[in-house]
Amino acid sequence: MTDEPISLISQDGSIQTNAALKLDVGTVDGPGLYRDMVLARRVDTEAIALQRQGELGLWPSLLGQEAAQVGAARALQPGDIVFPTYREHAVAWCRGVDPVNLLGLFRGTTLGGWDPRANNFNLYTLVIGAQTLHAVGYAMGIVRDGDVGTGDPNRDRAVMVFLGDGALSEGETNEAFVWAAAQNLPVVFFCQNNQWAISAPYSVQSRVSVAQRAEGFGFRGVRVDGNDVFACLAAARQALDNARSGNGPTLIEALTYRRNPHTTSDDDGRYRSGAENDEWAALDPIDRFRRYLDSTGQIDDALLDQIADEESRLAERLRTGCRNLPSPGPESPFRNTYVDLPVELEQQMAEHIEFVEAGE
Repeated sequence: MTDEPISLISQDGSIQTNAALKLDVGTVDGPGLYRDMVLARRVDTEAIALQRQGELGLWPSLLGQEAAQVGAARALQPGDIVFPTYREHAVAWCRGVDPVNLLGLFRGTTLGGWDPRANNFNLYTLVIGAQTLHAVGYAMGIVRDGDVGTGDPNRDRAVMVFLGDGALSEGETNEAFVWAAAQNLPVVFFCQNNQWAISAPYSVQSRVSVAQRAEGFGFRGVRVDGNDVFACLAAARQALDNARSGNGPTLIEALTYRRNPHTTSDDDGRYRSGAENDEWAALDPIDRFRRYLDSTGQIDDALLDQIADEESRLAERLRTGCRNLPSPGPESPFRNTYVDLPVELEQQMAEHIEFVEAGE
């Protein structure tokens, strides 16, 4: 495995070939990928503004990580299952989750926000690394259901779990690697190495690259340029195909950069330089992909105007939708914990509702 991240699009927008990672660009909707990245960034921008206006308590920005997320998400099939962290707003967008619903968790109106089964996109996980074990457990279920390695594309499924570089220091993540390798599970670990675990740089977490760590657990690791949407798409397609075919797990490291603070409550100026951020801003993934689309004649003013119009309408819907998110009723924690509510909890719920109503 080479330690140099694989790129398929150069900074000037020209296509590069790499024997280790192939992509038939004829199978890719380039303008669609661009639209996804632009609109996901607009969701992020509007959410930050809403937090600054006091409408959200917190927001974890994805700025700079759009190519990694969109590339990975567009490699998924409808039957594949996704386990996100709390920053996969572009993945949620690609899976069809209403972005207004993403805001509820950070507004405090819900502990979830959407039905995970509707889009095979699970709820955000705030506990670092916990989602890796959830993903491995689900992959064990897929194997037991016989939905892997059949050769039937309508049946075979895989799990993709997202994590950041900071999660690699958690015991849960390493346990998940052990289980995935030992049982040859159909799971893809997609690590967005944005180089900062809040204020801790990756250099204090490991002496080797993220992808290289997979070798110690006995499965494949691949390192790609996380600001190259084609490289992320190709790596994810390859890993998911292997997983669905019964060839086991893969760890993908998408080397990128978190250009905003860890969350809106963080002051990243206390631990990293503005010059470092400026260096990565010049490597913007959307700008790079725009250069590719321009050079291949896949984008024009009409399409750009259409996307700009979508941005404006999306921004207005987010602002209005956020402020109109309903406050949860007193029965919500009871109704959304168990599939079948036990009798004793039915009684507790009734008592709780009576207590709340009496206080009003």
